[in-house]
Amino acid sequence: MPVATPEQYAEMLDRAKAGGFAYPAINAASSQSINAVLQGLTEAGSDGIIQVTTGGADYFAGHTAKGRATGAIAFAKFATEVAKNYPITVALHTDHCPKPALEDFVMPLIAASEEEVKAGRNPLFQSHMWDGSAVPLDENIEIAKELLPRLKNINAILEVEIGVVGGEEDGVQHEGSNDALYTTVADVTKAVEALGLGDQGRWIAALTFGNVHGVYKPGNVKLRPELLGEIQEGITAAFGTGAKPLDLVFHGGSGSTDEEIALAVANGVIKMNIDTDTQYAFTRSVAGFMFQNYEGVLKVDGEVGNKKAYDPRAWGKIAESAMAARVVQATQQLGSAGKSLAA
Repeated sequence: MPVATPEQYAEMLDRAKAGGFAYPAINAASSQSINAVLQGLTEAGSDGIIQVTTGGADYFAGHTAKGRATGAIAFAKFATEVAKNYPITVALHTDHCPKPALEDFVMPLIAASEEEVKAGRNPLFQSHMWDGSAVPLDENIEIAKELLPRLKNINAILEVEIGVVGGEEDGVQHEGSNDALYTTVADVTKAVEALGLGDQGRWIAALTFGNVHGVYKPGNVKLRPELLGEIQEGITAAFGTGAKPLDLVFHGGSGSTDEEIALAVANGVIKMNIDTDTQYAFTRSVAGFMFQNYEGVLKVDGEVGNKKAYDPRAWGKIAESAMAARVVQATQQLGSAGKSLAA
């Protein structure tokens, strides 16, 4: 099916919220990883989100060129075309964009989508993330407030991060006190006062509850997904809304237990970012293939190797399928398996 229209993406998120499940949002940086996500979602019967970071867009443009806006546009156009071959619906999203990258990543992409919409077409991406976690909260919210109307005008959704996800992702690194890893009701109240609850444009929030980007063993990070429920209740009380007024995003979830994921989803998470685990699944399968086919992929002791082994398609297909299997696992953990709009 084609990439989701803005209306379909909104319906996806609404269905997740009403149905108590979340979509996996998988980072991709190449045509292979895009295809792997589409394969995995299809095998799971799940819709989902494919997203790209500044570094992923740099890589997609050509690793010596570093034209991230060009790379992201090419990424979107490739995904939009190949998605037509799969019976599931995907939305496209740009992940973590810190302040220094606004002018050469998100802003040019919004401008490109404005031109698309003027021509009667859909935006290139259905949502964009502004990552203001490295700047003071007031500045974070002020920039979000400036972005929100432009996204509303192209019928796209803004993702914001209120709080700090620890660790590093594509050069965005956060270190500091552990207190910063836990968003407060007061933090979110400020955001809601400035951004509204949908009347100024739709936004989703990555609140932090001890999350850390990268890989860690269960127990090494103290996640508090119950905090999300406390914040939802606090916003309901402060603004007189219904239950769970916020649409939430789970970042830094590698190593989380099924129970922690389930509690986060029960408290309003509708999107969970997945990167480290799918990267490992892809690369681990390539390493296994190389070890198992050592004499085929290398020209050893004067031999010529085996072209069928070192042809990148041979191990590339295996890597895509391994990554796809990890995507299937994510849909099962998040409850989106079997719930595609096309089902």
